[in-house]
Amino acid sequence: MGEIKIGRMVLGTCSTNTYFVYREGSQDAVVIDPADYGEHIYESLQKNGFQVAAILLTHGHFDHIWGCEKLRALSGVKVYANEAERDLLGDARKNISAQAGRACTLHADEYLKDGDVLELAGITFQMIATPGHTPGGCCYYMEEAGMLICGDTLFEESVGRTDFPGGSMSTLVRSIKEKLFTLPDNTKCYPGHGGSTTIGYEKQNNPFCV
Repeated sequence: MGEIKIGRMVLGTCSTNTYFVYREGSQDAVVIDPADYGEHIYESLQKNGFQVAAILLTHGHFDHIWGCEKLRALSGVKVYANEAERDLLGDARKNISAQAGRACTLHADEYLKDGDVLELAGITFQMIATPGHTPGGCCYYMEEAGMLICGDTLFEESVGRTDFPGGSMSTLVRSIKEKLFTLPDNTKCYPGHGGSTTIGYEKQNNPFCV
């Protein structure tokens, strides 16, 4: 089988990272956090020879879901999210979309529990629940590739904000230390905003998690 590859589109008012993960040589791609412009995501992938195989959500804030319904409708695939994010996804005030001027709610097709494993597009994803930024925030770990899609849980030398509904800094830091910092140091981390980093680098340099 080909190597696992990752691509990125930076979309929406908050410059959110929308990722697509695929095996080299395969046409199937898993989209993570369709931030906005679902039709653009769909058409861009198709132009590059990809078919959307599934949609994963790291959490339910507006800037990570605005493109989800359109992408789901065009591709006909399932949306996956942490079961603890069900309430936030379904409430336009809790997910901040109402305050952002474009109220949006959605429901995932399948809700996952901490540690659940998905086999999508020939790739194994493990969902790691990392509450703190939101109650149902989570990350997706691909052990084979040493990759972690970490949403707004962990950033390069920073962490997700916790002043929105359901946020908790103490919970977030505990999630990072107990769930993410136990992964191999060379694990490549792909956050919801900004550039990539590694677990080892953040253990040494993240001022929020010392």
